Amino acid sequence: MSAERGTGGASRGIPLRIFITGFMGSGKSTVGPLLARALGYEFVDLDAVIESKEGRTIPDIFSGRGEEAFRAIELREITLLGAREKIVVATGGGALTRGATLDALRGSGILVYLRVPAETLFERLRGVKGRPMIADTSGGSLDDDALRARISALLAVREPFYSRAHITVDAASQTPGQTSLAILRSLHAF
Repeated sequence: MSAERGTGGASRGIPLRIFITGFMGSGKSTVGPLLARALGYEFVDLDAVIESKEGRTIPDIFSGRGEEAFRAIELREITLLGAREKIVVATGGGALTRGATLDALRGSGILVYLRVPAETLFERLRGVKGRPMIADTSGGSLDDDALRARISALLAVREPFYSRAHITVDAASQTPGQTSLAILRSLHAF
């Protein structure tokens, strides 16, 4: 692994790039800024970067260009972020499902997985709009049974990829602040 350690992070043994992954609703965009602040790093939300550069929302990219095009854009941006220092990046929930993306993340920093059980994810995502992977064919919210089934199916596919993270933290039974502290402890021990 080439997760470099450098000034600022080096004295504490913290890598220069930390990538946070997990299913949508796991808390990446909430925990990430807390962790970045604690480290004195910049926080980057990968989806926000993509939307800004593409001038379109993630759902628009999915519907207009398809998932494969979106995943190619995601890999491009992860590669660019892998050259920056002192950053905490919240990735998209499906980013790791492409081998090249998983390799890029693992090779340029520390990958942290926020693990949350399916039922907790269901409660967090119920009624959420604007998430293409959990929307019906018209872009609307799925009913409860369909949402539970979709979350379970996606988790079954993604879990083997998530399990390749360097660090796994339980993000269901803790507050975002506690999750951030758990990551910090794991980073120091890594």
